[in-house]
Amino acid sequence: METNRKLFKRDISWLSFNYRVLMEAKDESLPLFERIKFLSIYSSNLEEFYRIRVSEHRKAIADPKSTEEEKSNAYQTLNDITTQVAFQLKEFDSFFQNDILDEMARQKIVLYRDSNIEKYHIEYIRTYFREEVFPFLEPMIILNGLVNTFLRDNRLYMAIRMYKKLDPFKKPYHFIMKVPYQKVPRFIELPKINDTHYLIFVEDMIKYNLDQVFPGFDIDSAYNIRVSRDADFFLSSENRQTIVEEIRKSVRKRKIGVANRFVYDINMPQDFLDYLCESLSFSKDRCIPEGHHLSLHDLINMPNPIGKRLSYENPCPLRIRDFDNSRSVFKVIKKQDMLIHLPYQSFEYFIRFLNEAAFDPDVEEIKLTQYRVASNSDVINSLISASANGKRVTVFVEIKARFDEENNFVNAEKMRKAGIRIIYSLPGLKVHSKMALVLRKTESGNLDKSYACMSTGNFNEKTACQYSDLLILTNRIELITEMDILFDMLENGIRPYEFKHIMVSQFNMVDTLRSKFDVEIENARSGKRARIILKMNGLHDTQMINMIYDASEAGVEIDLIVRGICCLVPNQAYSSNVRITRIVDSYLEHSRVWYFYAGGCEELYITSADWMRRNLSRRIETAFPVLDNHVKSRIINGLMIQLSDNIKACSIDENLSNIYKVEGRFENPVRAQKLIYDILKKDF
Repeated sequence: METNRKLFKRDISWLSFNYRVLMEAKDESLPLFERIKFLSIYSSNLEEFYRIRVSEHRKAIADPKSTEEEKSNAYQTLNDITTQVAFQLKEFDSFFQNDILDEMARQKIVLYRDSNIEKYHIEYIRTYFREEVFPFLEPMIILNGLVNTFLRDNRLYMAIRMYKKLDPFKKPYHFIMKVPYQKVPRFIELPKINDTHYLIFVEDMIKYNLDQVFPGFDIDSAYNIRVSRDADFFLSSENRQTIVEEIRKSVRKRKIGVANRFVYDINMPQDFLDYLCESLSFSKDRCIPEGHHLSLHDLINMPNPIGKRLSYENPCPLRIRDFDNSRSVFKVIKKQDMLIHLPYQSFEYFIRFLNEAAFDPDVEEIKLTQYRVASNSDVINSLISASANGKRVTVFVEIKARFDEENNFVNAEKMRKAGIRIIYSLPGLKVHSKMALVLRKTESGNLDKSYACMSTGNFNEKTACQYSDLLILTNRIELITEMDILFDMLENGIRPYEFKHIMVSQFNMVDTLRSKFDVEIENARSGKRARIILKMNGLHDTQMINMIYDASEAGVEIDLIVRGICCLVPNQAYSSNVRITRIVDSYLEHSRVWYFYAGGCEELYITSADWMRRNLSRRIETAFPVLDNHVKSRIINGLMIQLSDNIKACSIDENLSNIYKVEGRFENPVRAQKLIYDILKKDF
């Protein structure tokens, strides 16, 4: 392995991705509330980043088992994160306070800031506060060394400094008060004046009325603060039964985890900040200044009083003619493999697939993996119907799906009560594969009349409207047989097996990929055309990156379409044939696709796997070959369209900068998501 090859730091690369989200908010071609949505996404992403990734680095520093080198690397990474985040948050706040609020004002929407209240709204704000907000306020005094005050994770608080009226010594009193926007809206609509709409942050309404909360005091100042706490946890159990309870306990502890970020209003005076840090036991290295308003992931909930003109509505999911012209999904799949391209096409067809299985008298068993499931899920309802109709239904529930653990528990219990067999996570192993199997009885006992769904994303109605994913429905016995074997392993324990058609992590995935890289490398060295296209959400695994570097040095033409983390450094001698594309648009790019030119045979796989260390070494992931020529052609065409995008696509340079692809933008503009939708619409 070459020692002079560079890699980007994982977390700094992720921050580059999140900055690309912020860039989308700055796109003036988008409607105002679409831009506000991306500000919300940026803020939400950053919060999760601190709760998980920053927590890991702080644990490495505190762990007595960590080496000095590991601790030093963690310190350096945290410093790099702090520097980059401070830069981004300063830009975020400036953009929100100036560009977004100014544009709102131009659109006749005024968002009040602090005490700049027009006189005709004063009485309304006073009355609304007194009747709707005041009953939920619970001020807590801060007495350094005398009163222990605990701030919950991801909650907005107000820190207030005041003095007793007529106190000649001006002794300061400090209070903490939780902003109750789980009880009242974060954004409150005020009476319209002429043709202008007015909104106010609930915390600004509270500030304006602090004299009602603290009679007898002169209010000196009030600033918003919040805490991000460690949300990660590690499991020690090696038993399927006890692991469930261990996760339940760990999830409940998230709200009281170790604080890894204390966020405060950048306008707070230093002496006020010092008093809070000392009283609340926050170290200075965990203090992060933000703008005047915090917790702006709530911007997604800001009312849009104007309506459609200022928002973006995604087009309705398209119909698929072959399915609509047949009463039976199974009959269609029997003739040919079928592709459902979400969210451009309707997720309803997968629900029809399950419903048909639920009522088909020849169906004996349904097996399915669930990683993240929607609330009030039609998927679950279909499975419950199947169980009620006498089918054996087995659902493998991954309860270690971060932040969805409780939802997965609730839905698993609902299915269990309906007679569905629930199999929880394997100890020490996360199942990320997305697959469903419908087994039908035949006289021969073979699986030739069975059906399967292979997917790049979760079987989730909500994300099916927001994420770009691929589902393939098939009747191919060679794929169904190996999927059935894998399901059996998940149920009864992993054992050695030689998969010949599908790739499975921890079995044949890495070796198979290496052999396909070797073919491309050999072809390139022989003067033949060699090309690889890899679409995924994250690229971090060192051995896989070195495989790409090796192929690039051999002359293989390589395109990477990576939405998030990408640790490969382009524009180096060993990566000169690698191009990195990042697309951020209305839909979240979530599908994973691997393409190999293979001497003109064009081999294609859809997969659940990113090339992160966890995916390839600590999870069960699957990659399925696309064997139907029509389906293969459609997916490859989609990859080429994305590589041609010159509206929403960026290239990543050696400095981790997002550089918009603009070549041909005016002569031949290509916005991949819109073009793919238009092509699918014409196909129908």
